[in-house]
Amino acid sequence: MSVRRIGLLGGTFDPIHMGHLDLATAAHRALGLTQVLVIPANVPPHRPKPLTSAFHRFAMVALAVAGRPDWRVSDVELLLNEAPSYTAVTLRRFHERGHVPTELFFLIGADAFAQITTWRDYPGILDGAHFAVISRPGHSVTTLPDRMPAQAARMIVATPGMTFPETPSIFLIDAPTAEVSSTAIRSRLTTGDSIDGMVDPRVRQHIEQHGLYSSPLHHRRRSSPSANSAAGRLHGQD
Repeated sequence: MSVRRIGLLGGTFDPIHMGHLDLATAAHRALGLTQVLVIPANVPPHRPKPLTSAFHRFAMVALAVAGRPDWRVSDVELLLNEAPSYTAVTLRRFHERGHVPTELFFLIGADAFAQITTWRDYPGILDGAHFAVISRPGHSVTTLPDRMPAQAARMIVATPGMTFPETPSIFLIDAPTAEVSSTAIRSRLTTGDSIDGMVDPRVRQHIEQHGLYSSPLHHRRRSSPSANSAAGRLHGQD
């Protein structure tokens, strides 16, 4: 039977940006993931309510992963209606679908993982999947064993050809990721500044076509829809 290693990347994705994609790409390569599922949150429990609808955030993720082999967007958290998108609940939903914890790899930046002690069902949540922790600008995974001594024994530096443990572990992946945030992107859009290089070009086109995050003053700067645009095809538009 073939081995399944499924990466789960959750987030608000308001909007999804190159930092998210770099993080998942690093884990995909380091761990030999067979699939990456990108999961937009419905109601994030630790962040303000998203500015854009679940529809647009799902669409932007679908555009960002299009053309990436083995990458998919998942609506597993969007099906929860108005319930908060707790990671522990999401992992249980995957268990109910027949996935065992050791074939799931929850992908997360080192900055966010450092706050995991505040998450619902901690420390039990660490038994629901492997956690793949990737360095983010200013937050290297190399400091985590000292910063989180209670979990240091579970931490493993990801190396090529390594043997995967039979119990859920914490894999540390020190790889470069873009220094960008959704907050910075929204701020630039509000003032009409360019976000080239910060998001996938198809995501940028979707944002411009729908006037997302922009003040009315800057709506006129949106690109004209193209008959062949990915965003237009997604919504059945020209």
